[in-house]
Amino acid sequence: MKAAVMYPQEALPKYVDFPEPTAQDDEILVTVKAVAIKHFDKRRASGTHYSTEAPQTNGRLIGGDGVCLLPDGTRVYAIGEGMMAEKATIDKNRFVPLPDNLDDASAAALPNAVFGSAMGLKFKADIQAGDVVLINGATGFTGRTAVQIAKHYGAGKIIVTGRNKESLQELLTLGADISISLLQDDEDFKKQVKTIHAATPIDIVVDYLWGHSAEMILSCFKGDGSFTNRIRYVSIGSMAGDTIQLSAANLRSVDLQLTGSGLGAWSRTQVAQLFSEILPEMFQLAAIGKLNISSTTVPLKDVASLWDMELTNGKRIVVTI
Repeated sequence: MKAAVMYPQEALPKYVDFPEPTAQDDEILVTVKAVAIKHFDKRRASGTHYSTEAPQTNGRLIGGDGVCLLPDGTRVYAIGEGMMAEKATIDKNRFVPLPDNLDDASAAALPNAVFGSAMGLKFKADIQAGDVVLINGATGFTGRTAVQIAKHYGAGKIIVTGRNKESLQELLTLGADISISLLQDDEDFKKQVKTIHAATPIDIVVDYLWGHSAEMILSCFKGDGSFTNRIRYVSIGSMAGDTIQLSAANLRSVDLQLTGSGLGAWSRTQVAQLFSEILPEMFQLAAIGKLNISSTTVPLKDVASLWDMELTNGKRIVVTI
């Protein structure tokens, strides 16, 4: 079969012939139709993600999820191994049937953003109707999805931050109420956050950046001994750096819950709910046009041409097979 394979001595994946996988007792052999290229896939392929080891010397098949056809022809989204190939094996308990009116590219692009938004909002932040939500680094594909899902979950106000002015403006049409540029002076940025927090206390922060921007946001919550609202700060990404400096007084002076959302941070029950309830709901919202998804497609044979491309317009690259 043809597949996208990452070799340790290569910077880009290769389109090569690779042995067809064999399904084990808890797996199903499927025909793959579309797979999104995500930062998660890139880091796993290079062996730099915390959930994997260094690239295998004989090559590592890329992709851990995608749209595929079951042996009976049913079209599903599934979790599996080596999905960026003509054939792959999937976990027989980790797939979701797709609405007929949802195209392959959109169905492949959406789930990772749901993992990176709905799981944090629902299970880590325990979002409630009327909550004020700040999304740090909202201009990417997952951030755009988070804005829409937060609105769907009943957020009363949504504040977004980012560097792309055009994307920040577009987020206001997707459900955001206030945008704050990360390109401005630090003091001006903090002044804006503090002003908003004083007027309508921020209940939830969903953070895709971490690093210096997280330090600034957290400093805006530092209290003075007065009663404070409960703030649920959820780290989901670290595009701006993996570590921060955090004052102990910052933790003691405010009712702050600092947590993360990602592989290893969810319970078995929560993951089961993701497949039984959350993903089906989000696929249906996308199918009826209530969840905006934007993607760019590339054939499997040309995967290397877009592998390192960083899209700044909130789109996701999807490999079609």
